[in-house]
Amino acid sequence: MRWIRWNVVAWFALAPLAGPAAGADWPQWRGPNHDGTTKDQLATNWPSGGPKVLWKVPVGESLGTFVVKGDRAFLFTSRDEDEGLLALDAATGKELWFKPLAKTIFESRGGKGPRTTPAVDGDRVYVLGTYFHLACFDAKTGEIVWQHDLAKEHEAQNDTDGIVQWGNAASPLVEGNLVIVAGGGVNGQSFLAFDKATGKLAWKNGKEKITHASPAPATIHGVRQIIFFAQSGLVSVDVKSGMELWRYKFPFSVSTASTPIVGGKDGDVVYCSAGYGVGAGACRIVKLGDRLLAREIYRQRGDEHAFHWTTPVHRDGYLYGIWGFKQFSGGENAGQLKCMDIATGKFTWAQTGSGFGSGGGTVLAGDHLVVQADDGRIALVEADPQSYKLAAEARPLRGKAWTMAVVSNGKVFARTDKEGVCLDLGPATERAAAD
Repeated sequence: MRWIRWNVVAWFALAPLAGPAAGADWPQWRGPNHDGTTKDQLATNWPSGGPKVLWKVPVGESLGTFVVKGDRAFLFTSRDEDEGLLALDAATGKELWFKPLAKTIFESRGGKGPRTTPAVDGDRVYVLGTYFHLACFDAKTGEIVWQHDLAKEHEAQNDTDGIVQWGNAASPLVEGNLVIVAGGGVNGQSFLAFDKATGKLAWKNGKEKITHASPAPATIHGVRQIIFFAQSGLVSVDVKSGMELWRYKFPFSVSTASTPIVGGKDGDVVYCSAGYGVGAGACRIVKLGDRLLAREIYRQRGDEHAFHWTTPVHRDGYLYGIWGFKQFSGGENAGQLKCMDIATGKFTWAQTGSGFGSGGGTVLAGDHLVVQADDGRIALVEADPQSYKLAAEARPLRGKAWTMAVVSNGKVFARTDKEGVCLDLGPATERAAAD
């Protein structure tokens, strides 16, 4: 495979902020459906020099992904000693504004800058910072509409195990009229929900120590809920009230960063994984009268079953992701892309050759996985549970890519710790005509 040298920065799609988009926006962590998937179909007939680079731009140090809404793209990043919200023109990469929020972190192993991804909804953008500053920005002007210091107001867990060392990494979740976050104190306010328009507290609940994992929304047995990955394991709460629905006990060691995944034939299987020797597990959620209960299906101990901090995607009963713990690209045992039956925990195939590294990420666009290697490679792989089928691959970035590429309106936006790239991977029929 011929590697291509590019330099650039990650961004997103096109369509007016207030109007309908031609394709799908990528508005928050794990995309439009909160599950790492989009219906966008991407071209696989890449030219020999790699996909077309639409623009490239430096973005500052941080570890979150880009989000896009209409004609604007947003990134929570660092500048000097502060972290703040950056807005770019999605078509050109031109900086529109940067608004600082609070101090940021510098940690030698993780690096400088915030670890979270913004959430854009309508004309508002929401961020949750390294030290639990929650803020709502005006998407056009960058002015702060409302904000909360969760440390002062809700006893935020800045001193909880890995949180104090590496900073908060759990992104905010916009669900209906609420902005939902983890990180409040253990005295009945670990999980918090705020009215997205006013910032008024809607509910609080939980006596849990948090992790670095972002909350995941799901509908199971007709019940809309939010699943948090706490140090005690999975805790699901009702989206409207915050009241606990079910829990699944799961061990904790040092840090947990992978978002829980919901899937299976009937959409009632919840999978979770963590490094530092913990491994993986899955439970089935059953309904008994008005109650929901979690019943374990399997537990797999050890780092060979771990996601370091990448999160897999689910399709038709199978998980696709980069398994491995601290197995970065360049080593003999770099983390490999694999496919697993979520109901049984058995792998159906594993990538051969050079691994993508356990710091990378995976999303699903149409019929293909978009795989971001932690060394800057980007690949398209068929989402086929029977075998590993590489469709295209290039290396548009250099540096530490400890995140996932995202897809919006036929574009792929990927980044490293300092730069990113916007690639044109529109539908194959359009690319063929253009070529």
